[in-house]
Amino acid sequence: MTETQPSVTSSAIKYGLISALIGIVYMLILYVTDKGDNIALSSVIYIIIILGIYLGMKEYKSINNGYMSYGQGLGIGSIVSVVFGLLLGAATWVYTTFIDSGYTQRVLERQREKFLDSGMTDEQIDRIMASAEAAQGPLMAILGSALLYLIVGFLLSLIISAIVKNNRPEFE
Repeated sequence: MTETQPSVTSSAIKYGLISALIGIVYMLILYVTDKGDNIALSSVIYIIIILGIYLGMKEYKSINNGYMSYGQGLGIGSIVSVVFGLLLGAATWVYTTFIDSGYTQRVLERQREKFLDSGMTDEQIDRIMASAEAAQGPLMAILGSALLYLIVGFLLSLIISAIVKNNRPEFE
């Protein structure tokens, strides 16, 4: 009698949602305190996604009798990351469009000052700023975030899966 394996999707979506909600709350705290462009504080979001991926893999492994293949781990990590990126991108767009519409402009102005301090010319800065402003739409914010976190999450999953995996014995 063959036993059916649980789906990786349910654990992945669950922890994608949980980590996204935590990430959104953290992101809102950074935005409200105007610390969203602080590299050190913004990096904490990667700890949140690492925990989401790890906990999703751990839950899947526990409901699958202690087994998880490397490929299943990569799948879980990828799904967690896409869900995380979609929701975080949507929340960022909603915040910067409807709640604090001046936030993006303030960040761009601080970035312009950093570019000037580094010795860039006005023409170079204007080209960069035009590109940044062109990527402000909801589609770019949401899909760009999903793609970014998918890539980052997949790379993280390569490492986390190697640690968490436990292959089912072939002749069981």
